[in-house]
Amino acid sequence: MKIEVWSDYVCPFCYIGKRQLEKAIKDSGYEGQLEVEYKSFLLDPTTPIDTEEPVYSSLANKYGVTEERAKEMTKGVAERAKEVGLEYDFDNMKNANTVAAHRLAKWAATKGKGAQMSERLLQAYFLEGVAIGKHEELLKLVENIGLNTAEAQDILNGEQFADEVERDIYEAQNIGVRGVPFFVFDNKYGISGAQPQQLFEQTIAQAANEAGLKPKLKMIGDEGEACSDGQCDL
Repeated sequence: MKIEVWSDYVCPFCYIGKRQLEKAIKDSGYEGQLEVEYKSFLLDPTTPIDTEEPVYSSLANKYGVTEERAKEMTKGVAERAKEVGLEYDFDNMKNANTVAAHRLAKWAATKGKGAQMSERLLQAYFLEGVAIGKHEELLKLVENIGLNTAEAQDILNGEQFADEVERDIYEAQNIGVRGVPFFVFDNKYGISGAQPQQLFEQTIAQAANEAGLKPKLKMIGDEGEACSDGQCDL
């Protein structure tokens, strides 16, 4: 069974939704039985590549409010992030163009490290204040997950994997995705946004059951006295 996740690396609800999905898979007993594929979505491809604009300033300009009001707007998101174990650092976040980051994630997937690259990008942006639109910062993240930085530099200097990114975006448009995160379960069910945990678990269970999968056995209580290997410890 496959779960497809459309997201962008500067979308705060995408990281929250990712954590919710991961916990739902684990808590529902299907860990290790599901394939999760992360797909590209660009919230604002017109963002300058070399920007260092603080996220508060970016939000203020976007919504026509003061920077103080922009700070207030992020507080609820930060609290939501804490609920899933994420400490967002809005004070140090900078606006970023994520086209290159998405291309690198596609490349990393060909090396079997697509999920690791996506996680590292989200972690770097939301928790560490890294300017993930800049090539030099992206190369550091590539090195962090053990991939070849020279090969990554070639990717960044060219247009490799741009078609794959565009294909994801086109596919999203075809199925009616208007915002992210967006989750598709086995091409049958969709969830838009970082919804309550229970909804993720219910959808996973329903799609898995239809796919003929069974959840792993859940152990109840601590391990008690028992006999094993032909003997009993009395």
